[in-house]
Amino acid sequence: MPVAKVYCGVDRAEAHHDLALVDEHGGLVAKRRITESVEGFEAMLELLAEAGDDPADPIPVAIETPRGLLVAALRASGRPVFAINPMAVARYRERRTVAQSKSDHVDAMTLTNILRTDMHAHRRLPADTELARSIAVLARAHQDAIWRRTKASNELRSLLREYFPAFLAIFAHRDGGLTSRVARAVLAIAPTPAQAERLSTARIAAALRRAGRQRGIEALAMELRDALHIPHLRQEPLVEQAMGTQAQRLLATLDTECTNVDELATAAAEAFAQHPDYAIITSFPGLADTAGARVLAEIGDDRDRFADARALKAFAGSAPVTRASGRSIVITHRRMKNDRLAAAGFVWAFSALTSSTGARGHYDRRRTTGDRHAAAMRHLFQPDARPTPPLPANRTALRRDRRIRRADQPGHLTSNRIGCLFRGS
Repeated sequence: MPVAKVYCGVDRAEAHHDLALVDEHGGLVAKRRITESVEGFEAMLELLAEAGDDPADPIPVAIETPRGLLVAALRASGRPVFAINPMAVARYRERRTVAQSKSDHVDAMTLTNILRTDMHAHRRLPADTELARSIAVLARAHQDAIWRRTKASNELRSLLREYFPAFLAIFAHRDGGLTSRVARAVLAIAPTPAQAERLSTARIAAALRRAGRQRGIEALAMELRDALHIPHLRQEPLVEQAMGTQAQRLLATLDTECTNVDELATAAAEAFAQHPDYAIITSFPGLADTAGARVLAEIGDDRDRFADARALKAFAGSAPVTRASGRSIVITHRRMKNDRLAAAGFVWAFSALTSSTGARGHYDRRRTTGDRHAAAMRHLFQPDARPTPPLPANRTALRRDRRIRRADQPGHLTSNRIGCLFRGS
């Protein structure tokens, strides 16, 4: 007698997880509540084994997150894991009831039935290597640190506008602005206009040396001293002092985030350089260690993750969305996408403008036809719809392929050719 197909759903919470197993007809096979521990995972494996789990045909599992220890353990066991968007789960739940009732067991059943009825419409978590997943952690942490640095810089800039706009004017056109080592070093010794007026050239020069400045120290110190000594409008003394204290605290946060950005960039680049696809990815115009690590972090190294370039294009958000109803047809850019890959793609396209004549020519043509900057950049990043050239027999041949190493011919940024990595290696 053939064994019925079984599906598993996990409703994840902080203190416990609810499991539900159903057969192919929707009948409940088993349910259990476990903790996120060794004992809890062993209990889950026992439950799956009792339901007919087979290493050759493991029971698929649906859960609402792609992260966490439980997901890591499930992926390590080799079984297919599907991370279902919580919004999609909420819509599926509404198909079963209109009373808006909700419980952990109901959510686990909903996840299970999603696999039972629509597993083909959802993408399983990719089987990326451990190195690729570690690069993803570091690359995303680096990107998060950059965003936090930008937030801290904006908060400090907003405060300085209230009582010390002269400082902003001095560093407005210098490399790095407020995030530069020089600007942070000077602000640390003079957080208020009153303190800035008393700064000497020697003290400013000492701060520049601590910031790592090696050339033109005396000339720059005199220039900054003269600029800081120019009279400007001032807040009342006590108010100015209080704002200076607040600026010091914001500056401490900014210093921390700047250090985090530098250290995480180094760690991500070192890990990325160890990956077998490093030479291939960095051979594209505009992709170096930082942007290349971000691209690899988001697309992974599972060759079966994307069926073709069209799937990768939609995942990156470079594919437009068409909404057609009757005589109305609206084409707009895609909002539901991998935001990190889309951000990396924008940086990639921007960098390629100066390193590839083909990319620059394509961007200029799009602007000539009426595209604005963002639209032209998205079109430059998106893969084209032309057939992809066959992948060389091995990575050595791929690195020698001029179509990969150079994008000097007119056309797109050859993101389509990155898609060829997922069709064989």
